[in-house]
Amino acid sequence: MGVLYSQLFVTPRYPTESFADQIIIVTGSNVGLGLEAARHFCRCNAKMVVLAVRNVAAGEKAKQSIEESTGRTDVCEVWELDLASYASVKAFAQRASKLPRIDVLLENAGILTLNFSLAEGHERTITVNVISTFMLGMLLLPKLKATAKEIPSTKPHWTIVSSEVHAWTNLPEWKSSNTFEALDDPKNAKMQARYPTSKLLEVLVVREIASKLADSRVILNMLNPGLCHSELAREGSWRVWFLKLVLARTTEVGGRTLVAAATVDDESHGAYMTDGKVNNEALGAFVTSEDGEKAQKKVWTELKEILEKVQPGIASSF
Repeated sequence: MGVLYSQLFVTPRYPTESFADQIIIVTGSNVGLGLEAARHFCRCNAKMVVLAVRNVAAGEKAKQSIEESTGRTDVCEVWELDLASYASVKAFAQRASKLPRIDVLLENAGILTLNFSLAEGHERTITVNVISTFMLGMLLLPKLKATAKEIPSTKPHWTIVSSEVHAWTNLPEWKSSNTFEALDDPKNAKMQARYPTSKLLEVLVVREIASKLADSRVILNMLNPGLCHSELAREGSWRVWFLKLVLARTTEVGGRTLVAAATVDDESHGAYMTDGKVNNEALGAFVTSEDGEKAQKKVWTELKEILEKVQPGIASSF
């Protein structure tokens, strides 16, 4: 009932904060929520908005759309980023690390698919939504920390777009000897639950590593935009399509929740946001259970091992 009430009767507020002088990165920003969030950032006077996209041509169209709707030019830049490729993630991070500052890293890009396939040796949903998402954030963490140190007036935000569907699974794979290896097994892959599983993994990892950033002045948070009209479910089921038809927020309204997470102060660190507000009570029951706490530590340890093999030393900030 809470979800229904939220979808039908709650409208996140329109962003009015100034992002003047700020440099903002939005992944998955050629369409959907990422595009609308980038549009809001540009409208709110951001100095530079990096549209991090897999399809550069689509990114250029998104840039044109933002410029036409906001009347601001020479603000958006289109950079290639393919989260299914570790090389692409590392190349993007190396380029972004040369920016004079990073005020917001908004990780919105993700996939929802019912088809099992591998990318970089892991099931594609897990590679894109979890492994590469945290790899990018960790590679850019030194820059975020440097921004916080060099510019006392700002608290950089590392924001991950999660989902309320994280509560749809208890992650049975965590009880396997290795969670990620279990998820990579095509014989036992339950792809109907794979997107919720990836979102739960995001929630668990954010909660585990947030405390390790407590003294950095970098705010790490996660958000649930609610059910919105977007391109995410283009590979999903007819049930998702029907729910969107009946309950979904507009893409622009959904984009507001992404911007909200990039503005909330310390109270959002390590926290879960929904409807544009901090609300840890909206977390799934498994997350705060005894098993959830055990799973949280286990999946972080396993994820860290994967990332260290790809980029030795990446976890040194923790």
